[in-house]
Amino acid sequence: MKKVMVLACALGALLPAASAAVQSSGPSGFALGFEGDVAIPPAEAYAKFLQVGGWWNPEHSYSGDAANLRITPEPGGCWCETVPGGFVEHLRVVNAAPGRMLVFSGGLGPLQYMGVAGSMVVTFEAKDAGTHVKLRYAVGGYDPEGFATLSGAVDGVLAEGFERYRTFAGQ
Repeated sequence: MKKVMVLACALGALLPAASAAVQSSGPSGFALGFEGDVAIPPAEAYAKFLQVGGWWNPEHSYSGDAANLRITPEPGGCWCETVPGGFVEHLRVVNAAPGRMLVFSGGLGPLQYMGVAGSMVVTFEAKDAGTHVKLRYAVGGYDPEGFATLSGAVDGVLAEGFERYRTFAGQ
């Protein structure tokens, strides 16, 4: 874990910062948002996002190996992970507009064991010679212990994932 933190700090010093924040959190859910630029055209930025196994932190997977992750951008497609003897569906693809937008439905990680609904929207917009990427994840439902702590943990995982994506996309 220390190596990851050192790497994250080093990358943060080299990359233009992406903005990230818990946008709202309350007793019935939370919303997170991240945005930043990558130096490739939108179609390439979209294609790189689909290569989740190349940028997702394996420490935040069930199998411990990010190469087991995949995103299938088709109707009912899956952000899935192969695990010994089966699979994990992290999110379901509900809208794919190549080069422009991906929309997912579901609960990441421990959220899938709770009574929640989640929606993740990732957009890719041409900006100068590259792409401005935005990721929004909103989760609603019931957590008897409150969403404040949980939203912070999910924010940390997605913030790291978003920066790893930007690095993988050539930022």
